[in-house]
Amino acid sequence: MSDGLAPAPLSQAEALDRLALNHLVTIYAHAVDRADYGLIRSLYHDDAVDDHGAMFCGSPDEYVAWLPGMLANWQRMSHQLTSKLFLIAGNSAEGVISCIAWHRTADGAHDVVAHGRYCDRYEKRDGTWKFLARSLVLDWSEERPAPAMDTTGAALGRLGGDDPLYTRLPLFGAERARRGG
Repeated sequence: MSDGLAPAPLSQAEALDRLALNHLVTIYAHAVDRADYGLIRSLYHDDAVDDHGAMFCGSPDEYVAWLPGMLANWQRMSHQLTSKLFLIAGNSAEGVISCIAWHRTADGAHDVVAHGRYCDRYEKRDGTWKFLARSLVLDWSEERPAPAMDTTGAALGRLGGDDPLYTRLPLFGAERARRGG
């Protein structure tokens, strides 16, 4: 294991763990932006807790049940992960994941941009890293009128399985269909 956050050579095992953790948090951002509830649920251990503050705190199943109602407020979303720091101790790890989450309101009138961090705890069980605890820290948010979109010739992203990515990238479409998402 490396010495905390200070730069140091990584063992092959630590490099693979860091890659797996990076993949986990990137999948989460993709899954929430595409409203892929089954994929979101697969990222958490059964005994995990998701804590989005006053909005929601509960088990992975409760979180996935809460999401459709919350996502109904948005026409489209984009979670951009801006920095990722991990500390690993054996089969346990912690991460601070900085994120800018852009949300277009369901009526298309406003954009809400949240700047925050996910404070995560992960555990590797049976060789696979998943969330054990995920909590959101909001640093600030902005709300502004939505600018007009020039949609000439561009496919518009949307929540759910009818997002253009699933027809333009057949491997992604087949993977979502395989999971029933």
